[in-house]
Amino acid sequence: MTMLDEKTKKAIVDAGVGVAKTIQDLAVIRDPGCAVALCQRQPDRNVLEWLERLDSDRLPKARVILPPDRISEALEQICDISDTPDCEERNRLIDDVTKLAKVFADLMKTAHLRLRFDVVTTNSCKKFHIDRITARLLCTYRGTGTQYGFSIDGPEPDHILTVPTGSPIVLRGSLWPETPKSGILHRSPPIEGTGEYRSILVLDPIFDLEKEM
Repeated sequence: MTMLDEKTKKAIVDAGVGVAKTIQDLAVIRDPGCAVALCQRQPDRNVLEWLERLDSDRLPKARVILPPDRISEALEQICDISDTPDCEERNRLIDDVTKLAKVFADLMKTAHLRLRFDVVTTNSCKKFHIDRITARLLCTYRGTGTQYGFSIDGPEPDHILTVPTGSPIVLRGSLWPETPKSGILHRSPPIEGTGEYRSILVLDPIFDLEKEM
């Protein structure tokens, strides 16, 4: 991966990458022309280091649809089922995910979210793409973060940026209303065969609960 020159940096910003200092600032995704909102917060290092030390088979795993005000309770159950140790770091992880879910639900004006906590060891979603969804929040809590880049002429960006571990990112999908083509694509990092385990949170808005059921 090469260093970005100023021209490339400007092209990426011009393509619609908004920078948020807090998770509340992720609302920048609603600004005209903003295709990606990246939160450059200081993550809880204790939580990240705890997850890094944790046996991979004890990382939280789940796929559920529920209202934001039930996420904290659901995460307690998810961690219990996943045999995630009950400790201060677990409580702080649950608190962080709950806050992200509330902010994202308010941002998307939805009463329900699809929450996925995945443990990834393969090259799933390794091709650069735009999700067929309105918007999606991703936050990698262990391992390499989501990668994104700017491409107009083809499927592969010339320069690839990696979201820092612990930093949430919101990406507009192809179903976002009146979205011009931004040229910003993303993918999961190719890690198959490296021995790396990624723990990633995925939040999607659910606007039609009956359809999802």
